[in-house]
Amino acid sequence: MMTVTSVEAQSRFGYLLDNAQREPVIITRHGRPAACMISPQDLKALQQARAQGDQGRDWAAASAQAWNEFDARFGAFADEYSTL
Repeated sequence: MMTVTSVEAQSRFGYLLDNAQREPVIITRHGRPAACMISPQDLKALQQARAQGDQGRDWAAASAQAWNEFDARFGAFADEYSTL
């Protein structure tokens, strides 16, 4: 991953655009990361991964809700003899 200052980024923008097709480019300001240049392909992959992660959280919440509804209706399946 390439790291450049914001001043360097201004003067070498074309080069950085080309380089961002191969690897992310971190642009710093006052020694701290301020921005990142990535290829459109990398952006699309990140967006797809984020969408899949959101779906996973929805599935987990739905599962927890279904379990809570079951437990409220039927009670816990563990009793005093259970090793759970």
